Amino acid sequence: MILTSLEPEDLDLLYTIENNPSLWSVSSSNVPYSRYALRDYIATQQHDIYADKQVRLVARVEETDADGVETKAVGLVDLFNFSPENLRAEIGIAILAEEQHKGYGKEAVRQLLNYAREVLHLHVVYAIVPENNTSSISMLRATGFSQTAMLKDWILRGDGWHDAIYLQIILQ
Repeated sequence: MILTSLEPEDLDLLYTIENNPSLWSVSSSNVPYSRYALRDYIATQQHDIYADKQVRLVARVEETDADGVETKAVGLVDLFNFSPENLRAEIGIAILAEEQHKGYGKEAVRQLLNYAREVLHLHVVYAIVPENNTSSISMLRATGFSQTAMLKDWILRGDGWHDAIYLQIILQ
């Protein structure tokens, strides 16, 4: 697996993930994005966590076919809510439904944590996960995150308020 910056050809991936209503309750948005807005986002991001206050990377895996080896996008990983004063950021991960449960999420998180430690020199990376998202909690724990808090009534969904787990990893 490799992590790369968003490219114009990643528009369909970004469109699919950003317009997935099941992810809205754990993201900062609850409205669909147009292709135009997402194309503009890809074109204008500076790829600098200090300027953008976030880094969004595409998780890609190699595939071999009759024409040779190519990479296929399987999801996105983000560092966002970046605090330059405290050298911390929140992690987000979205793996396409058809690519889940193949270990891609865990590998993408491991690589993102290495990048956060070695390149960005972050001190803490944290995640806020709905308590019923046991697969994400398990995956984050397997990559070194520890639960440090329970956030009561943190997430509002159509069926009411839900608790969330606050997990973090100290990198340095």
